[in-house]
Parts: sequence; C-alpha cells; structure tokens
Amino acid sequence: MDKHPEIVELLPHRKPFLFVDEVVEASEKRIVARHIFNSDEFFFPGHFPGYPVVPGVILIETMAQSGGAGLRKLGILSGDALFFLATVDKVKFRRQVRPGDETRMEIENLRVSAKMIKQAGKLYVGDEIAAEAEWMCLVGA
Repeated sequence: MDKHPEIVELLPHRKPFLFVDEVVEASEKRIVARHIFNSDEFFFPGHFPGYPVVPGVILIETMAQSGGAGLRKLGILSGDALFFLATVDKVKFRRQVRPGDETRMEIENLRVSAKMIKQAGKLYVGDEIAAEAEWMCLVGA
C-alpha cells in the first residue's frame, strides 16, 4: 500500500523506514495516526524466520514518527526541520505486533519548543495497547 500523499510531505523518512500511513487527528495536545505493518516489511524475514514480529525499536520509531508528523501537520515544526530521537523512557511492550496488524498511535505532546519535542505515546492494535513510551527529540540538523 502506498503512503497517503500527505505523509511524504510531513515526514523526511522514506521507504523502508517510513512507518506512518495517515495522521487521523492533530491538535496541540494530542495526535492520532495509523500504520499497517504489511508482510513485506524489511525486518520480518529476520525477526523471526517462521514467526514474524515487529521489533520493539520499530514500534518506538513508529510512535515518534507519528508525533513528528502531527506537529508538522499543525505547522508547529517547519517543513524542513529534522528531528532526532535523543531519549526514550518508560518503555513497555505489552503485546506482539504481527504482519497485517493495523496500529493506532495516540500521542500526547508534553513539551514542544523550537529545539526540543517531548512526547508520550501508546501504540494500539485494536483496543489492546501493544507498546507505550515517552521520548524526547532534538530539532535541527
């Protein structure tokens, strides 16, 4: 499935490292996005052969990308600003995410400035929380 055209405008990431299909909601307090992990994702053949599971670090990246895309959609981050993960805290993995799973990311903006983004998020499959974390991104090149 091709990415929603808006996503390639909102994020600097590209295939195979783009994990947001659509920003569903964006406000100064909250961002909701979605992504379907298709069976052809680059990491499935090695994680794990015969039992593919989305790696935890990819789930964290998916939440962080969702948060960044939402801030760009709001115009809070400029279109040419790059943002880089600096810290990740309070990470919990609660369920596996498998090929074909549609995920919904619910992101809370904790602190946003021109140089730094602090967010917390939960990644759901259906009504089940699969992962949650807090992270900080530094804005700039």
